[in-house]
Amino acid sequence: MNYPDFFDEVQTIKVKDPLAFVLGAVIDGDYEFNYLDVVKSAGHSCPTVAGAYLITAEALKALYPDEVAVRGNISVEFKESLEDGVAGVISNVVSQITGATDKSGFKGLAGKFARHSLMDFDAQIDSSARFTRIDNDKSVDVFYDPSSIMPSPNMQALMQKMMGGMAQPAEIKDFGELWQDRVKRIFENTESVVKVVEV
Repeated sequence: MNYPDFFDEVQTIKVKDPLAFVLGAVIDGDYEFNYLDVVKSAGHSCPTVAGAYLITAEALKALYPDEVAVRGNISVEFKESLEDGVAGVISNVVSQITGATDKSGFKGLAGKFARHSLMDFDAQIDSSARFTRIDNDKSVDVFYDPSSIMPSPNMQALMQKMMGGMAQPAEIKDFGELWQDRVKRIFENTESVVKVVEV
């Protein structure tokens, strides 16, 4: 599988999943997600997918500073409606890592391990998302703003040629490389694009 080298340099997110343990899917219940995992699910890599991955990683660090995050023990709220902008793209990445879903998720086993109703939209918050541990009610607001990481000035002209069906294969390749260069720089500047605040 051929993909940009920097995907392998992005921090992984370790989780403990009690449901995976109980059902024998993962023998010890411990596993990790990497950026390539969410890229394959989303079908692409962009500032939005990168941002969703980053806000989840940073939120879980804050909620579980001295232990591995517990998948299924985290609820997530978004200010936007599910249908707004890129809310669906972001929520899919967050759901993949945390297990949190809206009404469509796993209903549980004898009242345990439920994953549904752990994700809400149209929340009264000012942040990009709020993550909360169910076991102790600790919450963090996460803000994501990649606007300081500017795209290459060459991208606009290349995109116009592609959308008009006039781009040559080499130009399409150049566009993709410039696109992923911005994503790479977003990851390299996590501290400037992501802010976590305890609620």
